[in-house]
Amino acid sequence: MTAAAGPQRYGCIAIVPAGGSGSRFGASTPKQYIEIAGAPVLDHTLRALRQCEAVEHVFVVVPADEDRADAIVTRADNATVLRCAGAQRADTVRNALAAVAKLVRRDAWVLVHDAARPCVGKADLDRLIAMLRDHSVGGLLAVPVSDTLKRADEAGGVAETVSRERMWRAQTPQMFRYDTLVHALAASPDVTDEAQAIEALGLVPLLVPGSARNIKITHADDAELAAFYLRDPTSQ
Repeated sequence: MTAAAGPQRYGCIAIVPAGGSGSRFGASTPKQYIEIAGAPVLDHTLRALRQCEAVEHVFVVVPADEDRADAIVTRADNATVLRCAGAQRADTVRNALAAVAKLVRRDAWVLVHDAARPCVGKADLDRLIAMLRDHSVGGLLAVPVSDTLKRADEAGGVAETVSRERMWRAQTPQMFRYDTLVHALAASPDVTDEAQAIEALGLVPLLVPGSARNIKITHADDAELAAFYLRDPTSQ
């Protein structure tokens, strides 16, 4: 007699932390829910992730008392709201990983993507998947720094000019194996992104060239630029 097969588990998922209050944005509505280019930012972000055929399911992570994401997520046939956002980004991702533990394989790829990055392109997502599919660690979208870098002193003056050689700006998605990410975030709970936690394990994430269009909406000016990109996908 053949044993019954176990439940099908996802091999590639996306986690979208959406628990931020948007205090730096300066509006009463968190930035993931403001409307730009005819739809909420979170809606644009989910549409962008759905362009990536490799991603089997998207989990949007919100606070327990947040219901604004529900109407947006229900418009996607491969997305679910998780009500387990924590105080910090790392808490939110760690809680989400625990919540989906029975739904994913231990070696599943997890793409963590900012809710307020609605302009990530299909070409960037496909490049990320292609370059990391067989990678031993994982990695992240990033772009080389082109501006001259200055380090400030305590009074706001220039303390020094910092070399931009081999400097990159981290973006998302950041893509790592489920078990590795769980271990990394448990060991380094105060990191500001997933790659930092992976680095703390002594592993070396791969920098995958992304696009300057993949901006994170933090301030009002960012929302205007994101709206421009979303209205005209061919603009640079």
